[in-house]
Amino acid sequence: MVATRAFQTYVAMLLSASALAVETAAVVDAVPPPGPRIGGCAIFREGGAGWLLKAPTYWLKGSIVGISRERRMANLCPQIGKPASAYTQADRLRVAAATPCVLKAAEIGEVSVIRVQLAVEAWETPWSSQHGAGGWLFRGQFLDQTLRKGEIVDIDANWLEPCEAGS
Repeated sequence: MVATRAFQTYVAMLLSASALAVETAAVVDAVPPPGPRIGGCAIFREGGAGWLLKAPTYWLKGSIVGISRERRMANLCPQIGKPASAYTQADRLRVAAATPCVLKAAEIGEVSVIRVQLAVEAWETPWSSQHGAGGWLFRGQFLDQTLRKGEIVDIDANWLEPCEAGS
């Protein structure tokens, strides 16, 4: 009798645990995964370095119109041989094309990358070397693409921050 009652209790616990697991899975499936979402606002920023006297921050803001996930080979990063502030447009394009990349040969391998297609809404870029030219935003361009309202820029999701639409 005691063994039968223990068995019934054990079966009841298994069934309730199973029901709880199914319920938890349904809740987890209902919560969207973190990360970029179509229609969301995103901003790419660069600059702003310094503790007391901060360098200007330049930015590109837009609305997410597409998201793609892909696997890419992360090879060694290109060695340009000069500081980032001295990079030419060709140097910046070379680094961007190699991204994602790694610094050590032991880290070479395939990685998952999320790319975002951003419809450009607004931007602030430096217009002269005195304002800053070491970044990917310069003279109304993102790398070699001229920025225009509504144009689509393909960019790595890791480089973006969420923002409020209309701000």
